[in-house]
Amino acid sequence: MSYISKPKFQHPDLEENEIGLTRRDYEGTLTTLCGGCGHDSISAAIIQAAAEMSLEPHNVAKISGIGCSSKIPSYFLSKSHGFNSVHGRMPSVATGANLANKDLYYVGISGDGDSASIGLGQFCHIVRRRINMLYIVANNGTYGLTKGQLSATADLGSKTKSGEESLYDNIDMATLAIELGASFVARSFSGDKQQLIPLLQAGLTHKGFAFIDVISPCVTFNNTDFSTHGYKNTWENYISLSQVDFVPMRKEITTSYEPGKEKEITLHDGSVIHLHKTETNYDPYDKENALHHINQHKKKGEIATGLLYINQSASDLHELQDTVDKPFNRLNNHDLCPGNKVLRGINETFR
Repeated sequence: MSYISKPKFQHPDLEENEIGLTRRDYEGTLTTLCGGCGHDSISAAIIQAAAEMSLEPHNVAKISGIGCSSKIPSYFLSKSHGFNSVHGRMPSVATGANLANKDLYYVGISGDGDSASIGLGQFCHIVRRRINMLYIVANNGTYGLTKGQLSATADLGSKTKSGEESLYDNIDMATLAIELGASFVARSFSGDKQQLIPLLQAGLTHKGFAFIDVISPCVTFNNTDFSTHGYKNTWENYISLSQVDFVPMRKEITTSYEPGKEKEITLHDGSVIHLHKTETNYDPYDKENALHHINQHKKKGEIATGLLYINQSASDLHELQDTVDKPFNRLNNHDLCPGNKVLRGINETFR
């Protein structure tokens, strides 16, 4: 994870939010991701969302696993709490931290490999346990950190740059989250800031487990063997004096379109993804309708985006387990050892 500091200079007249902070106060280190990577757009959206909400950075805990996506927390809210965990094990750390201190805003950043493959079991259990947090999956359908193999979220028939074709149906993270009991489920595109930022803000303020599946194209492994700037062509036609990696700078993919409409997005390699934004009359409170809506558009090769499902009356883990109101780090000796009378009362409840 990078810790390269950004220049401290900033414009003296930057707009301040309600707590006197500017957007720069919500930034992190300089990104080391590929130029044009959709993950950087996610970082920028989180920065803007937090700044507009006037969140106090020290009241935010950001937790990640391993992968390109899990580098994202370095690039936003440098003054918040952070923990970069083991591959696929971010949910365990997030669960423990949330139980210890429920007063913080928890933001989990993961990828399709980190959550849909090695961490799939952990993902399932953090959803069903209803941890009060915002869980973001930066979904690019490839293992970008290990050279672009197909991930479990790659659609049937998808091909890698080497021609490897996905022979299996994909794991739809949004559908899985709804079925497992998430009370807030959304999907967006990293290039659609107009849609993504409000979803992030809604997820941060939602009580319970909030999940956002963000389609985030990988600019490096979307190139093809037929590209004159592709790795294969370069290796075959030039004499290499040393082993060097080259990642071409790409222009960030952005879009904006109206609710209820479809939009085709052409990626850097020329392939096209089809997005569908939920209509303004769509009912996100109907669980069965949400699943039907996702699958209906999936059959047509479209990606349904927007707020897909929400249940504002669901209980979170602290209500289900009847945990103490104080965070663990604020409990004193009297709280931890209240005396024999209280202990006898607790024991009586088990008789």
